[in-house]
Amino acid sequence: MEKYLLGLDAGNTVIKAVIFDLKGREVAYAGEEGHSRMPCPGHVERDLGELWANAKRVIRTCLDKAGIAAKDIAAIGCAGHGNGLYALDRDGQPLLGIQSLDTRATGLVEEWAAEGVGDRTVPIARQRPWPSQTPTLLGWLKRHRPELFQRIGTVFFSKDFVVNRLTGNRVSEVSDMSGAGLLDLAARRYDRTLMAAYGLADSMHMLPPLIESTDIAGHVTEDVATETGLAAGTPVVGGLFDVVASALGSGVSRTGTASIIAGTWSINQVIIDCPDLEGPVFMSSTFDRSRYMAMENSATSAANLEWLVREFFEDEHQEGVSPFDAACALAAAVAPVADDPLYHPYLYGAQQDGHARAGFYGMAGWHTKGHLIRALLEGVAFSHRQHIETIRKAGATFEEAVLCGGGSRSRLWPQIFADVLGVPVTVAVSRETGALGAAIAAGTGVGLFADFTEGATAMVRTDRHYQPNAVLSAHYARRYGLYNDIKEAMTPLWRRLSEAQSLAKGVAV
Repeated sequence: MEKYLLGLDAGNTVIKAVIFDLKGREVAYAGEEGHSRMPCPGHVERDLGELWANAKRVIRTCLDKAGIAAKDIAAIGCAGHGNGLYALDRDGQPLLGIQSLDTRATGLVEEWAAEGVGDRTVPIARQRPWPSQTPTLLGWLKRHRPELFQRIGTVFFSKDFVVNRLTGNRVSEVSDMSGAGLLDLAARRYDRTLMAAYGLADSMHMLPPLIESTDIAGHVTEDVATETGLAAGTPVVGGLFDVVASALGSGVSRTGTASIIAGTWSINQVIIDCPDLEGPVFMSSTFDRSRYMAMENSATSAANLEWLVREFFEDEHQEGVSPFDAACALAAAVAPVADDPLYHPYLYGAQQDGHARAGFYGMAGWHTKGHLIRALLEGVAFSHRQHIETIRKAGATFEEAVLCGGGSRSRLWPQIFADVLGVPVTVAVSRETGALGAAIAAGTGVGLFADFTEGATAMVRTDRHYQPNAVLSAHYARRYGLYNDIKEAMTPLWRRLSEAQSLAKGVAV
C-alpha cells in the first residue's frame, strides 16, 4: 500500500496543504490566504481563529483532491514563518497572533541597543534583538500591554499553533526557537540568563516543552479528524522554521550549501557545522541535531512585488496570464541601462532599521511601468546581495545557490539573482518547498528516511539552472554601489519621517 506525507506551510499570508508521495511528487495542493490586521502603524496581526479555520479548510480540500484514503498519510509535518509572536492564554485558548512583519518594537530595540542588551544575548543566542523578534515583542507587550501580557500561558510560533490545534499539545521545536533568539544555540536549550537579558526572567513558564523537528509532537485528535477528514491518530512531528523547511525542500541539506528564499522575507542561509563564525550574522538556527543555518534575513523580498501587483495590476486582466507574470513580462521587455531607476525594498523596514521606507529613485519622464517593475526586482536582489556579503564576511562559504520562494517562479528574476550575486542559481521543481521540507521532516520522524539528507535526495528534483552573465554582473555591481549610496543618504531622513508619523498618530489633516 502506497504511503503519503502531508506538508503544511503556515506563512505570513497563505496557509498551504500539500500531499506528496515518497518521491516528492505533488499529489494534491490547497491554499488559502488570510487577512492581516494593522490596528496601528507598524502593528501587523492576524486572527488565530481564522488561521485555524483556513488550516482545516485546506487540509480537507487537499484530501478531497488527492482521492486517497486518509489512513494512507503516514505523517504530517508543518512549517511556518518564524518570529512574530503567537500566544495561547493560560487555558490554552488562542490569545494573540503577531506576524513577523510587525515593527512596533523599533523603539524598544533602539533602547536595548543603547543599554547593551545585544552584547549579552549574542554570546548565548548568536543574535541581537530586532523589531519583530519574539522576545522583543514579548518585552514590548510586558511594558505596553501588561494586562495582555499577564494572560499569556504559552508563547510559540505560527506552525506550533497549527500543531497545537491538530494534536491538543503545546510544544515547540529547536529550529524556530533558536531562530527567534530564545535558545542557548550551542547547547540547544532554554536559558534563564538569556531570558534575563531580555528582561523576561519571569517568563520562562511561557515557553513550551522543547522537542526536535522530527520528534512526534502528538497525534491527530478525534475532533480534528472529524473536522478535516484526516485519520485520528496520524502522527504529527514538531516541524520546522519555514526558511529551514524551504531550504530542505529545495534540496539544500549538506554542509556548505546555500539557500536563498525570495518570499515575504529575504532569506539567505548557508549550512555550517559549528554555530561560531568569524563574524556576526543576523541569526543562526539549528538545522538538525548537530548542524546549523547561518542566516541573514529581512522583510525586503517578494512582498514588494506582491504589493505592487495588488495595488497596480489586479485590475489588469490578460486571459491565462497571472498579474505577476504580466508584471514580470513588462520588466523583461526593458533592456537594462545605466540610468534605470533604483528601488529600495523597505515596505516593512530594513533588517535593523524599522524606520527605513521603500522608494523609487532616479525616475524620469521616459521611464515606463516596466522600468519600475524591473527596478523593484533588481532592488530586492540587491538587498539579498547585502545579506550574502555579510554571511561571506562572517566566514561561511559557498559557490552556488538554490533559489526558492515566490520569486523563483519567474523566468526573469532568477537570472537577475544570478547576475547580481555572481554565482550560478538553481531552481527546484517543487514550488511548495516549505511544505515539502515539512513533509521530509515528517517522513524522517516516522522512519521512512534515515535523516534529512536521505529524505531530500529521495523527494527533491531540480528544474532550472541559471549562469551569471559577466556583462550584466558588472552593470549590476555599479548600480549596487549607487543603491548603497542612496540608502546611506536616506537613512537620517527615514528616521525624521518615522518620527513625524509618530507625532501625527490620531491627528486628521
